[in-house]
Amino acid sequence: MSMKRARAVGCGHYLPSRVVTNEELAARLDTTDEWIRTRTGIRRRHVAADDEKTSDLAIAAAQHALANAGLTGADIDAIVLATATPDQTFPAVATRVQHAIGMKNGFAFDLHAVCAGFIYAIANANSLIVSGMVRRVLVIGAETFSRILDWNDRSTCVLFGDGAGAVILEATEGEGSTADRGVLGICLHSDGAHNNILYVSGGPSSTRDSGFVKMEGREVFRHAVVKLAEVADEVMEKVGVTSADVDWIVPHQANLRIIESTAKKASVPMSKVVVTVHDHGNTSAASIPLALSIAVADGRIRPGNLLLMEAIGGGLAWGSALLRW
Repeated sequence: MSMKRARAVGCGHYLPSRVVTNEELAARLDTTDEWIRTRTGIRRRHVAADDEKTSDLAIAAAQHALANAGLTGADIDAIVLATATPDQTFPAVATRVQHAIGMKNGFAFDLHAVCAGFIYAIANANSLIVSGMVRRVLVIGAETFSRILDWNDRSTCVLFGDGAGAVILEATEGEGSTADRGVLGICLHSDGAHNNILYVSGGPSSTRDSGFVKMEGREVFRHAVVKLAEVADEVMEKVGVTSADVDWIVPHQANLRIIESTAKKASVPMSKVVVTVHDHGNTSAASIPLALSIAVADGRIRPGNLLLMEAIGGGLAWGSALLRW
């Protein structure tokens, strides 16, 4: 049976030029390169320059995605941008991107689900396309997490980095089978009961400042391993595929041990998992599209490949998506 699908037609990414290594952090914190690597897998991260905003990163990633797809801003009907670190409380970062790429029509908005933001953004973009409301959506994950880190707190500041990734989804007709290219299924969840294990200590209506990232690492790890494995199984069952059908897992790049544990529970070898956490750290909503764009650029991900994407972040909010590239 014929049905409308949201097919990926282009992707791109951007990383700030400044690289902060574990050794640089160890020189001023009570930590070591070995301590960071063995617990997280992270070796380095990119940090935005003082004059670089989240919108600057998002615009660069969007321009690369448009070039990759052979499109211009005028071809885009909507922008859905996931971020927890906007330039301003309002207006939306997405509207800055809209103006910068020359998109005169349509609409643009931000979405806030922290590290799960890109999965939530894909879900929104997919719904807009499948409903017939728009034809093309630019989906972006962009973060400057360095702005909300306490650089004296070794338990959090070593984990995060800045970056942006973008994917363009376009309406196409599919046969309604798992062989269709495009978004095949999405599962989303949240549970506010766990708000206090991963949060930022400020906000406009509470402290009137941005605050800093706070995290109970062991609790976050425990929830992540269980929930990511469950939501991966959930979306595969929903679509009607198994882990053997998956060509690549493109996970949220939070922690190498979480990635390895999730892949093991899904019975997928690490050779089929896209890993960038060692080079970029946790870039929150940007981590999946950033990893995806890198794997497309280096030829690992090819047309027709079935991708399983999953993420969890503050809220707690988590989700998964299956997309055939």
